[in-house]
This record gives sequence, C-alpha cells and structure tokens, in this order.
Amino acid sequence: MFQNMGIWDWIIILAIVLIFFGGDRLPELARSLGKSISSFKRGIKEGEEEFKRTLENPDDPSHPKS
Repeated sequence: MFQNMGIWDWIIILAIVLIFFGGDRLPELARSLGKSISSFKRGIKEGEEEFKRTLENPDDPSHPKS
C-alpha cells in the first residue's frame, strides 16, 4: 500500500497534518492512533481464535449456530 510513496510524499503528508492539528496535539493524535490499531489487532486475533474454536468443535453448545 505504501510501497510507491517516496520521501517527498511523506513530507507533504506530515506538513498537512501539522497544519490541521498543530504541533501540540500530534503526540495525543499518535497515542490515539496507536491505541486504535492495537484494539483493532486484538479484535482480529480474538475473532480468529473464535473461528478456530468453532471449526475444532462444531457441536459445542456454547457456540451459537448461524
């Protein structure tokens, strides 16, 4: 996805972000983005584990049937 982006592309994106959010809010924005990505990855992992458990034990009554 980001393979075709050069250094100038990143500099322009960073400049736009600085204009919109300002330097004071960047650490807060980065922290919020990191938490969101972490939460998303955790949700994906839990979904995969649930899917694997369902495949291993399809007759388990604790799993709802679709």
